[in-house]
Amino acid sequence: MSGHSKWATTKRQKEVADKKRSSIFTKLAKNLTIAAREGGGDPSANFKLRMAIEQARSANMPKGNIERAVKKGTGELKGEAIEEVVYEGIGPENTFFVVEVLTDNKNRSASEIRHIFSKAGGSLGGPNSVMWQFERKGVIRINNFKEKLSEQNLDYEDFELELIDLGADDIEIDNQDLVIYTKMSDLQKLKEALDKKGIETDYVELEYISKELKKDFDEKAKEKIKKLFEALESCDDVNNFYSNVDIDYEE
Repeated sequence: MSGHSKWATTKRQKEVADKKRSSIFTKLAKNLTIAAREGGGDPSANFKLRMAIEQARSANMPKGNIERAVKKGTGELKGEAIEEVVYEGIGPENTFFVVEVLTDNKNRSASEIRHIFSKAGGSLGGPNSVMWQFERKGVIRINNFKEKLSEQNLDYEDFELELIDLGADDIEIDNQDLVIYTKMSDLQKLKEALDKKGIETDYVELEYISKELKKDFDEKAKEKIKKLFEALESCDDVNNFYSNVDIDYEE
């Protein structure tokens, strides 16, 4: 994969054992609450909330859980005051990480994230210590895109040109999937255009995309990096994390 991103986590989340599902639902609920708090509880008027609901449904989160999380965001139900915090970290082999956290206790989260990086032989950086290496972009993934285009009688070359006209900065083919990168401001427009065409999207998110990927690690270094990935994924407060690492996580 082109660097580690939330897609790697999301893909595995759909296949996790039931014992981990409650942790995933907790993270999804925080996303829903934040989105509803920022833009209101109507998904038709709140794009961020609409995407959070789609993501929750794709992970088979119960409807009742989704509704409660949204109501906490709108103030209809009481709940913890959740805050969004972004940390910049340096991992093994001078690799760079951006970690997005949703938390009700910033001191606890900072201590835990610092411990995770320290245990991996890395450290938390100060503001702009690694952010210069990343760009904030919209990312849309369409699984089995050839099949979906065929169902709508769409030609790929014509479809690609239309995506570019709509604001796609880059388009990649990842095995059987199509990955579209766009400016943050164009993400909603692209998503809605795909919806109108009847093209199902499997992942829509704002990500921190590395400008330059780091690869060619030896096996010992790969193992250290993978352990850091796993520790971040296992942390309940970590919502997303991104890196400039280009390794096959599953290898």
